Amino acid sequence: MAQSQQLKIAQILPALESGGVERGTLEVARELAKQGHRSYVISTGGRLVEQLQRDGSTHVSMSVKNKSPLTLLTVPRLRRWLLENPVDILHARSRLPAWIAWLALHGLPANKRPHFITTCHGAHSVNRYSAIMARGEKVIAVSEFIREYLIDNYGLAQEAITLIPRGVDSQEFPFGYRPTDDWMDAWQNTYPQLKDVPVLTLAGRLTRLKGHEAFIRLIASLNQSGNKVYGLIVGGEDPKRLAYAREIRELAASLAGENIIFTGMRTDIRDIYAVSDIVYSLSSKPESFGRTVLEAIKLGRPVIGYDHGGVSEILRATFPQGLVAPQDAECLLKNTREILHEKPVLGPTTQFDLHDTLERTVRLYKEICSYLNDR
Repeated sequence: MAQSQQLKIAQILPALESGGVERGTLEVARELAKQGHRSYVISTGGRLVEQLQRDGSTHVSMSVKNKSPLTLLTVPRLRRWLLENPVDILHARSRLPAWIAWLALHGLPANKRPHFITTCHGAHSVNRYSAIMARGEKVIAVSEFIREYLIDNYGLAQEAITLIPRGVDSQEFPFGYRPTDDWMDAWQNTYPQLKDVPVLTLAGRLTRLKGHEAFIRLIASLNQSGNKVYGLIVGGEDPKRLAYAREIRELAASLAGENIIFTGMRTDIRDIYAVSDIVYSLSSKPESFGRTVLEAIKLGRPVIGYDHGGVSEILRATFPQGLVAPQDAECLLKNTREILHEKPVLGPTTQFDLHDTLERTVRLYKEICSYLNDR
């Protein structure tokens, strides 16, 4: 394809509120607009729409979020929109929007049907509903773990899958980053007890899968054995899981007392990582990628994480001594003590960089659309 050829790409996902899928969608949309391509994002909307539009993409508001029979009314609406706004590729990033896209496309004449691709962002329950993520002309896997999931559960051929690991912007998370003096002053005024003691951080919303209990028990064990440390749990409560939030706060109070701090949702996670001695990833279920791990590693902070899923892939490539067997409390405690004692020095890494993720994604778009040269 000639470099000057303009692509027309529509990404479709449930909403633009927050989260890794949403962030990845915005990053690709921004890159497309930057390169002079036409970028659309179809979603129910949300707080990130303004940023999307500011970065040069067009938002198309459609009801593609709620699992309701009424959502099927979006199918003919999307079909009409595709006829009025011909795009080269319709890129689905979640199961319900993928089904809506699939149904809309198969009601179009073959010569007016854009290419359909999917990105599998998670190891969903294996069933007919989830199988839609394996039905793209090309299926993007965000990690080797997800690639194997697709092969093992849906019988996809190797050539049907394109492995494009997610990445982190090294300019947004630069190696050796230190917070500003103003931020440090505000932080120390808010948490004066953290001065001159090791700070261990677990980031993630208060949901059961994130490993808060293991983290709390780790902090309790360290302090009971004479290692004075504080544990930060950084993340907001899930409105649908308030009972769990209460449960985990009560556990923290009973086992670790003042040595566990719940910061709530924060927008300055980069600064918090930068003042943390160790960052943790303790999800009981293997994560498809593990963005929080990579963000901390990019900054040069040690990370301890369970040896499964995408987290395992990142740590094996960047900081293998941070790996521990899943649910192994003794190994978790041992690794933490060793890292606190040795204070390992990490070097900068170019692996899992956002630039590579975006370059490979746009290259795939161009390869799929190579037929445009013949028009």
